[in-house]
Amino acid sequence: MMDIIQNIDWSPLWISLKTGFVATVIAFFTGILAARLVMKLGNKAKWIADGFLTLPLVLPPTVAGFLLLLLFSLRRPFGKFLMVNFDIKIVQTWPGCVIAAAVIAFPLMYRNARAAFEQVDINMIYAGRTLGLSESRIFWKIVMPLAAPGIASGTVLAFARALGEYGATSMLAGNILGKTRTISVAIASETAAGNYDVAGFWVAVIVTVSFLIVVAINMTSQRGMGRVKRWK
Repeated sequence: MMDIIQNIDWSPLWISLKTGFVATVIAFFTGILAARLVMKLGNKAKWIADGFLTLPLVLPPTVAGFLLLLLFSLRRPFGKFLMVNFDIKIVQTWPGCVIAAAVIAFPLMYRNARAAFEQVDINMIYAGRTLGLSESRIFWKIVMPLAAPGIASGTVLAFARALGEYGATSMLAGNILGKTRTISVAIASETAAGNYDVAGFWVAVIVTVSFLIVVAINMTSQRGMGRVKRWK
């Protein structure tokens, strides 16, 4: 094991952590924005919007990766537009890792944020309006603090999903060592190459990180329940 650790290329870990962090930031803000907008819709429009926004959660990651590849391929209009006008290439690059991970992690953030917003006591919002607060101040000063435990759990889950993403990432960003090879991609690559010791090492790493994430979720939920009890 020590020989494996000494000879290991740590770039998949750093790429995974970097990708997971950036993708989670993107999923955090877009998920909260989407949850807030969807809650303002009527029932039928809400069902349709919710189904569309949740789709990456139920689709196989390879399907999401295929659709992203069609969108950002240099042979397609949008991908060609980005390259010609902004010199931006998504396929086979690290930004591709981020986009793939963000798309897959987004539904977890969105659904947790929406569930947290729906559990906020409507009377607190009415009280804020009675005091003359604007809708934006009510959202940031009342809704967000009360929904914080659920949003925190969603953020941790989104990070965990982004960290372990494989299917969409491998299709959009590929498997370039030191550039787009994440831990999940490294596990698949090393297993295919018959390097089971290296693959097992990365499995141990991702299992440890995942366990710590689950502990963080439990701690967040426990603190949230404590706040609710004190509030009552």
